Amino acid sequence: MKIKFIGGSGTVTGSKTLIESNGIRILVDCGLFQGLKALRELNWDPLPVLPSTIDYVLLTHGHLDHCGWLPRLVAQGFTGKIYCTSPTKAVAKLVLLDSAKIQEEEASKANKEHYSKHEKAEPLYTVPQAEAVLPLFKVIQPNTSLVVANDIAAVFSNAGHIIGACTITLTLEGKTLVFSGDIGRDDDVLMFPPTKPSAADYIFLESTYGNRLHPDLDVKKELETYINNTIKQNGTVIIPGFAVERAQSIMYLLWQLKTEGRIPKVPYILDTPMGASVLDVFLEHMEWHKLSASDCYEMFRMFRIVSEFEQTTRIIEDPQPKVIVAASGMVTGGRVLSYFEKYIGIEKTTVLIVGYQAEGTRGRKLIEGAPEIKIYGRYYTVEAQIVQIEGLSAHGDQQDLVNWLSALKNPPKCIYLVHGENLPADELRVKIQDRYGFKCSVPFMGSEIEI
Repeated sequence: MKIKFIGGSGTVTGSKTLIESNGIRILVDCGLFQGLKALRELNWDPLPVLPSTIDYVLLTHGHLDHCGWLPRLVAQGFTGKIYCTSPTKAVAKLVLLDSAKIQEEEASKANKEHYSKHEKAEPLYTVPQAEAVLPLFKVIQPNTSLVVANDIAAVFSNAGHIIGACTITLTLEGKTLVFSGDIGRDDDVLMFPPTKPSAADYIFLESTYGNRLHPDLDVKKELETYINNTIKQNGTVIIPGFAVERAQSIMYLLWQLKTEGRIPKVPYILDTPMGASVLDVFLEHMEWHKLSASDCYEMFRMFRIVSEFEQTTRIIEDPQPKVIVAASGMVTGGRVLSYFEKYIGIEKTTVLIVGYQAEGTRGRKLIEGAPEIKIYGRYYTVEAQIVQIEGLSAHGDQQDLVNWLSALKNPPKCIYLVHGENLPADELRVKIQDRYGFKCSVPFMGSEIEI
């Protein structure tokens, strides 16, 4: 069989891995590239194979960097089945429709305000194109063998990370291939610990935090401190949050702090077009997370849920101190940009960065100390306090990733380190080899292997 690393190699975005076996083509994940312009431009390029020749897509989870290119795939001819868990289907629907809406809005804004370098700015895909993906989703049961095609079986098992996220074990040609997806943390606030694989011939392991350990800090105390200090100065706290799961983790911690009387009574706002739909995903899939139904309701009741942009505009103009959670988490688009236009140049503003920031994103530039950032064709001076709280990441750190391999009964033939920038991936390679003696490789994007 042949394995082609179309995306998600040497970078944390654009995850796409193509498997060809006995005339069957399977794509594991179909993600959007984000961050550096050179990567984003790849979203406009065709795949190395015709989408119409791909038979199946297996989706590890519903984040944009894993499912966000599906509308392009379908628009270019894919008509096969997209297998995923029930919560991943629900999350992907929200994420894809939200992504399409944002792209349409940003293309319209660029044309209206004439800041696009193109004669006419076009969205990568439209809402109708995102909607065309939805009938192709086929829900699978976790921990149950699914016959994908003749002599090809797949098992989806919990990966932690976000609701519905899975590791996928493929059995074909007498070999076992394990695709980790994004591995969550053993001590996550909302998600259960990821399931460790016990057997594999080949493993395709994410390496997002391959060279980092999450600090052992009290994240609730950090949130309490930064919020109280900012509100005392009549400032605004902005938390760029991945709309699914990471935002809910933040909401949960803020709800705990509010219940304990440790943060002030000011407006707490969740601003995302997905709105309360995310609550429905959690309530309909209680077995996938640690919260009770009453916790979910109480947590969401604390927040003002904003869906319409007219509401966003009124909140922006309201001078009172407040705490805002708004997507996108890496500040690549979404409502958070509108808040930044108003508040990033105000010293009393605090921006709390709580998730991974890919290379080239505005979030990465902010934590690296950029003096200005570009939003909708204009540059804004950064006067706000920028704070990174690393203990809130949904990704496992180096120790989590190494420990995830600890249940293997026999050494795999090779571990391919993907979904990571080159340095973290290479340092994880060394760490795994030192601890287990397993053979590891860091594939280049576009490369192909035969096994």
